[in-house]
Amino acid sequence: MPTPAVTLKLRRFRRRFGIAAPRVVVRSHLPWSWLAAAGGLLLLLVIASLWMVMQHNESGALGRELDNQRLIIQEQHEELNLLRSTAGTEKNAVHMERAAQQQLLARIRGLEQENASLKEDILLFERLIPVVGEEAALRIENFRLTPEGKGRYRYRLLLAFQPSKQAPDFRGRLQLAVVFALAGKEQQLLLPEGRGEAADFHIEMKHFLRREGVIELPSEAQLRSIEARILLGDTLKAKRMAQL
Repeated sequence: MPTPAVTLKLRRFRRRFGIAAPRVVVRSHLPWSWLAAAGGLLLLLVIASLWMVMQHNESGALGRELDNQRLIIQEQHEELNLLRSTAGTEKNAVHMERAAQQQLLARIRGLEQENASLKEDILLFERLIPVVGEEAALRIENFRLTPEGKGRYRYRLLLAFQPSKQAPDFRGRLQLAVVFALAGKEQQLLLPEGRGEAADFHIEMKHFLRREGVIELPSEAQLRSIEARILLGDTLKAKRMAQL
């Protein structure tokens, strides 16, 4: 049989390692530096997450702002194109209006000259009413020259004839003596030059005759004078210098 001492030891062993023994919790001891590192890492993860969220929100705001700016630029570009087209239309309208004004002014000047010429003709006709019994007479009452371009001139003349019983009408020809300078030399041109142009210079009239035409000289020529001559055969009946 076991002794009392052995029995006591067995009881103590059962109490410590038996079913009725108290529970034992095994805990591992970690250094505080590891805990601090884990906390810091967790804090960094939280900060990184917050930063990514803020960046996402900021990039979204920047994207919206960029879209708004692009829309504004597109609207301004369309407005600029509209203004350019409008300005081009207004510019064309201004050019057309200026051209119309110039044409109108040229037409007005032409009408004024024609009106002045008609007034002179009326005064001339009143003054040149034929007187019965006087001899036939031929006069160049008006001879004007108007430049139209380089070397191009338009002439206008008015002839008045007072008939008589022996000469009820006049048949003759017109001759133009043109004096001009070319290359430092003075030259003279008699028109008409050829036979083909003689018909245009033929004159047949009873009382009054208006004649006009064009004289063309070299573009470098400088006109000095021009004289209109009325010839009956080879006889000079009247002459007059042109008003330049």
